[in-house]
Amino acid sequence: MTTPKFTQIKDHIRGQIESGELPELARVASENELADQFQVSRMTARRALQELTEEGVLSRAKGAGTFVASFKSQSSVLQIRSIKDEINENGGDYSAQLLQLTSLAANEEIANNLHIAIGSKVFQSLILHKNNDLPVQLEQRFVDAGLLPDYGEQDFHRITPHEYLSNVAPLTEASQEIYAVVAKGEVCEYLQTPEQSACLQIKRRTWSRTGVVSFAILTSPGDRYRLGGHSVFN
Repeated sequence: MTTPKFTQIKDHIRGQIESGELPELARVASENELADQFQVSRMTARRALQELTEEGVLSRAKGAGTFVASFKSQSSVLQIRSIKDEINENGGDYSAQLLQLTSLAANEEIANNLHIAIGSKVFQSLILHKNNDLPVQLEQRFVDAGLLPDYGEQDFHRITPHEYLSNVAPLTEASQEIYAVVAKGEVCEYLQTPEQSACLQIKRRTWSRTGVVSFAILTSPGDRYRLGGHSVFN
């Protein structure tokens, strides 16, 4: 069986680190450089760098590049919670509007994030989460239909995708990347926020024992949502 290209890139970088060719905090080849070197798409190179970052081998700084992580670095994981619980616990009145629930063929980005083949069937849900009828988060979620064939039949007015996934595919692992973005087009309409306004965006993947089950893009107006967490370092 042929080793996937992204795995070959990961093994190559690990080998450079283990041999000392890439010392602690050294800059790693860019996505473009790796794509050219291994004759793959940028998306494949990005997946390799992303997974090594999630594993604590590398660290990435937007606009600066990718580097070998400090060998003494500690990592923290923000608690993965349901936005429904967050709103209710803070005294708000939670509600949800299901905008879309459909199936489609996975493109390269979705396939890479879900660890499936391009063209595989996935479910896509688009849900607007509200606090006291004011939109606070637009959730776009992709789910592997092969692992969760009933996802497309759920009533997400009654239950959140987070609650459903926690029940049928208990969370064993999660990764997330956090960005500052500006709202454009339909996102502005859904979130009822002006064009070019600042938003917080989280790209999150979750695993169960059967594999990666969900890839979600969560976008919130910067003035209506905050992200917090508490970590303990030993």
